[in-house]
Amino acid sequence: MSRRALLGWIGKTAGAGAMYQAMTSLGFAAESTYPGTLNLGSTPKGASVLILGAGLAGMTAAYELRKAGYKVTMLEFNQRAGGRCWTLRGGDTYTELGGATQQCQFAEGNYINPGPWRVPYHHHHVMSYINEFNIPIEPFIQVNYNALVHSTHAFGGKPQRYREVQADYQGYAAELLAKVSNQGGLDKALSVEDREKLFESMRHWGALNESAEYKKSYEVSLRRGFAIPPGGGLSPKPQASELMDRRELLQSELWKYIVNGQDIEFQSSIFQPVGGMDNIAKAFEKRVGDTIHYGAKVTRINQSDQGVCVEYEQQGVAKTAQADWCVCTIPLSILSQIPVKASSAMQSAIRAVPYAASVKVGLEFKRRFWEQDDAIYGGVSYTNLPITNISYPSTKFCDKGKGVLLGAYVWGANAFEFTSLTPEERVKKAVEYGKKIHPQYADEFDNGISVGWHRVPWTQGCYGMWTEASREEHYENLCQIDGRLVLAGEHASNLPAWQEGAISSAHDAIKRLHQKVVSTTT
Repeated sequence: MSRRALLGWIGKTAGAGAMYQAMTSLGFAAESTYPGTLNLGSTPKGASVLILGAGLAGMTAAYELRKAGYKVTMLEFNQRAGGRCWTLRGGDTYTELGGATQQCQFAEGNYINPGPWRVPYHHHHVMSYINEFNIPIEPFIQVNYNALVHSTHAFGGKPQRYREVQADYQGYAAELLAKVSNQGGLDKALSVEDREKLFESMRHWGALNESAEYKKSYEVSLRRGFAIPPGGGLSPKPQASELMDRRELLQSELWKYIVNGQDIEFQSSIFQPVGGMDNIAKAFEKRVGDTIHYGAKVTRINQSDQGVCVEYEQQGVAKTAQADWCVCTIPLSILSQIPVKASSAMQSAIRAVPYAASVKVGLEFKRRFWEQDDAIYGGVSYTNLPITNISYPSTKFCDKGKGVLLGAYVWGANAFEFTSLTPEERVKKAVEYGKKIHPQYADEFDNGISVGWHRVPWTQGCYGMWTEASREEHYENLCQIDGRLVLAGEHASNLPAWQEGAISSAHDAIKRLHQKVVSTTT
């Protein structure tokens, strides 16, 4: 067994955390770099660009192109900028496809982000604009070891603490690997020195005793929690907690949830704009809003050797907009329904990408019972129920007023089922499922709002759902400059569904477009 194969086996059996620990011990771990801020330089005098869609990709393109001297015009379907960078607050009204209208009833200061809801520290493009625009941010808590993991098929359907599952599964896995390492099972794969290092790292990682066993102890309880925690004065002596049964834990499959926070996109530090994710969009809009034509529904995209002409409707009136070049950031789910004069390769690419189904449900409660009763301050609880997870707010801790949970984040087949329901029925379902994790739902629920992304008029889906095969066949064709047209957005990135993908895509697209403009006018 090679080192690479060994690390792969560790990752599959014990999770990313164990693999990373082993990589660190063997000297393999490394980080990526950031290419830096964008500087296009100057542009040929009088060059114009028409940008379709005022989401983050579109507004990024507008901001940077205008700085370079381009004349910029934007067309936006909504009456606001931001696209999926969207926040719902009390008093907001939202109408989905089919005509169902919801009015958000949240108390002042409470909100839900139907789209992006966190910014990882390594999403450097997003973070650079947060810094440049002085957008206030605060920590977003992804992993809370006091949150819950839950399965209807395990432990009698009783939710378990994240830290207990993490500690016990990690400990049992480390014990197993330490025994294999110490008993000669890896003699051919590793040198004596490597085996010693691996054995040492597994003891440390799994909180194993001197005999490399995972047993009930004070040291283990420092990770999973105590039956009786340490206290002051004449309080009871600390008592170590009981471990989960090894077989029951393995069969529970709860371990699949504890690795979620180890994905690179969910590793600390993670941030959120203070007061709602749309504050990022508002910061862009403040700088390019004067170029945006709101309520503009694009109906046709034409181009020639001389420029681009886009037909659109605004307040029922047919209009046209012209420019030398066009950056189109319209989601492919919508763009595929619009006649576009482009190469057959680009047209095929536009039609090749379906959009993921997803539903978010925001639930407001009379009090923050998750903090007051369960000592859960931020983070995410996971479940095998259709709601998938419950995310606790990372702001306004210990507030005595109402609080909002992301009460459902539904994917796949369950998302299609949820989307088929009325908004009110989605909220009701989220409450019913949530009761199985937090019984307080029954008495504390106040109101809710739901967004089924396939019913969102301007996207009709959550994000571009590429497969390995479709990327191989269509991705480069989608991203090429086609005549005077170039596409950008999360769908034109290798980081779909993230704001980072949208902004980095815009940077790449306009850099290449600028190079073409300069080369064709000199």
